[in-house]
Order: sequence, then C-alpha cells, then structure tokens
Amino acid sequence: MRSDRRREASAGWMFIAPAVGLIAAFYLLPVLAGFVLSLTDFDLYAIGDPSVVRMVGAGNYQRVLTDAGFWAALRHTLFFVFVGGPLSMLASLGSALLLHEKLVRGRAFFRTVYFAPVVTTLVAVALVWRYLYHPTYGLVDHVLAWFGIAPIDWLGDPRSALWGILILAVWKSFGYNMLILIAGLQSIPEELYEAARLDGAGAWQRFRHVTLPSLGPTLLFVGVMTMLGQFQVFAEPYVMTQGGPLRSTVTVMLLMYEQGFRWWRMGYANAIAFVLFALMLITTLIQMRLQRGSRP
Repeated sequence: MRSDRRREASAGWMFIAPAVGLIAAFYLLPVLAGFVLSLTDFDLYAIGDPSVVRMVGAGNYQRVLTDAGFWAALRHTLFFVFVGGPLSMLASLGSALLLHEKLVRGRAFFRTVYFAPVVTTLVAVALVWRYLYHPTYGLVDHVLAWFGIAPIDWLGDPRSALWGILILAVWKSFGYNMLILIAGLQSIPEELYEAARLDGAGAWQRFRHVTLPSLGPTLLFVGVMTMLGQFQVFAEPYVMTQGGPLRSTVTVMLLMYEQGFRWWRMGYANAIAFVLFALMLITTLIQMRLQRGSRP
C-alpha cells in the first residue's frame, strides 16, 4: 500500500515538475534577485562595472520611508485604491445585476460592449481619452457644456487630473469584474429567490439577504483583484500626464519606473517594489479578514 502511494506521489511530482521549474525560473528567482538588488546601491555605473556595487542593507528601505516623493505617490495610489476600487465594484455589480435580469433585451450585445474596453490596448485607449479630455476640442467638455458646466482642464489642473485618470481606469476595468459577477449570479439557486418571495421579501430584501450573501466569495475575489489592480496603476498616468501636472498624478508604480529606468537607481527602485508588495499583502489580508468576519 505504501509503495503504491509513493509511486503515485512520484508520478504526481513528475507531472508538475515542468510547471514548478518554469515558476522557479521565471518568477521565484527574479523575485529573489530583485530582493538582493534592493539591498545594494546598484545604478547605471554598476551595469558597466559590477565591482562598484555595494551592499547597503536596509538603507534603500529607510530612504523610501523618509522620501516625501514616495509618500506623495502613495497618497495618489491610495486614492485609486479606496476611491477607484469601490467605484469599479459598484459599476461592475450594477451592470451585472442589470444584465442578469431576463427582462433586459440584447444582453449578449451589452455584455460584449461593456467587456470590450478590457481587451482594448491600454496605451491606445489612454491616448484616445487624452484627446477626449482636451479643454478646447475634447468631447467631454462639449457634453458638459450642454448642462451649463464650464470647461474643465481635466489633465492640466492638479485638482482634476487624478479624477480624469480614475474615470478611465474604472471604465477600462469594470467589464472584467462584471462577467465574473454575472457568473456568480447565475450560480445562485432560483429556489432561494422563490422562498424569499413566498416569505414576502421585496426586491431590496432579496438583494440584501439572498444575493449579497450568496455572492460573498465572488465579491471577495473581485474586490481583491480590483484592489491589486488599482495598486499597480501605471500606464494611465504615464501615457496621459507623465506624472504631471506638478507631480500630482505620480503613482508608486510610476515612481518606481522613474527611479529604475530614468535615473537608473535600480536598488532603490527594487526597494520601492517590495514596499509596495508589502502594502498590497497587508491590505489583501485585511480585506480577507473583514470578509470572514462579515459572514453569518
């Protein structure tokens, strides 16, 4: 019996060995190398002469935590996480509920339309939205003018630039979450709704006591993935504003890119990456703990 189990275990390891090897080669080893790099002062000069690299230990991490530019970038990133994340969740859940109803005609068409931004190249979409936001020729301000709203310099004003990028980020990503939520809605047994109707539950009560609890695991997955995506916002500000105006749209990912590939401070850039990873891990664990605590 034990020999049979050992043979089965050996066969299992043989099947997964190629995948484990690829993960180790293209994920674990680069992560380990990045962490080692974050403990050095690796820069442009070290590329030509690696012998000049020095170990600085936690020096890069201390510099990150005392850098005013990092804290400003973190504030901008948290704006995407705690404002853009909930907005994306609401848009995804609202559209999923509407398209799940059988009374809505053309559901397949609207699902395709709402999902289309997800598969569209982000750089191309960001360029289009940059022209839509143009204060003179942009379509957005022309539409606002119909309602008597004065033109807004969406990407040229530090007070509105983050909001302009946030709207694009929500529009670009909510379709993916919508499809996942529709799948979650389709997995809820219809008998639960029938029982709720027989008990006299209205639409809001059915949503609160049947839909939301049944969607708990799906909402947790969508919430975590949305949060992680918002933490990693990079292409939108890079293409649309390059971090301006007045550094008001610099995110942590954009700051890491600038430090690593504009100023060639690779050790410092890797330290920023691991600090961001720690923040994402902590926030994910908190979100999972809150979800577990909300279960009946």
